[in-house]
Amino acid sequence: MSSPLGFLLVFLAIAIIFPFGKANFNSDFDIVTGIDGHATILDGGEELRLSMDKNSGSGVASKTKFLFGKFDARMKLIARNSAGTVTSFYLSSEPPNQDEIDFEFLGHVRGDLYVLQTNIFTNGKGDREQRFHLWFDPTQDFHTYTILWNPLQIIMYVDDTPIRLFKRNESLGVDYIEKQPVKVQASLWNGEDWATEGGTIKIDWSKSPFFTYYRNYSENACIWYGPGSHSCGNDVSSWMNRGLEAKEVEKIAWAKKNYMIYNYCDKAGTDETIQKECSREFS
Repeated sequence: MSSPLGFLLVFLAIAIIFPFGKANFNSDFDIVTGIDGHATILDGGEELRLSMDKNSGSGVASKTKFLFGKFDARMKLIARNSAGTVTSFYLSSEPPNQDEIDFEFLGHVRGDLYVLQTNIFTNGKGDREQRFHLWFDPTQDFHTYTILWNPLQIIMYVDDTPIRLFKRNESLGVDYIEKQPVKVQASLWNGEDWATEGGTIKIDWSKSPFFTYYRNYSENACIWYGPGSHSCGNDVSSWMNRGLEAKEVEKIAWAKKNYMIYNYCDKAGTDETIQKECSREFS
């Protein structure tokens, strides 16, 4: 199998001038779940509003497939009692055995008690949850959530603060996300069976409809056209070889110490694969 350096050279070699950046929800996304009106595109495509009531949730997916990139969205979450709801922003390949990088926001009876759950699936294997409380109320204003995915690592950011790193650990027998293209997806759905306090707090439908807002979505990524056929933007250097600086390592440690409430690494037990991938997070 090619080395990580080989991947970088291949992508840089095929890079072409391409107008990446700010996207438009009208032209760049399809509504894939929800009955009429539950997913609404506003302001000429600049903003997306997802809604959920007892009849339906909603969701969208990018028309384009990608292989590596940097993806940003500003989100404002459901105000008031949102217990049982799950709002997401994520990358996912097609099932079965999908690859996936998830931001999932688990609602609560209090807006400032939202739980941010991150998860990473490789070749259909997930169960890599890390959960955080946020250091702000995500219902009061828009905040930026970023997925940076290159051939060496995945970094997840909240308002430019890195909270999670998943490194390529192929030498340890850990699969990495690189073989399947993904679509960018956003959704609002019913997770009351598990999302809030382990499913003990159910959705209060008298508070519906629930609304989540997305704006300023942007991408700088490699577009997938088919097996062995893809092209990258003219500014791939800003993310293709991106790693964590020392200050960012400190920020991840800060987020874990002060705001992490669950880490799958703490539950590794005798699972040698999890032990391996968790043992060299920053090494």
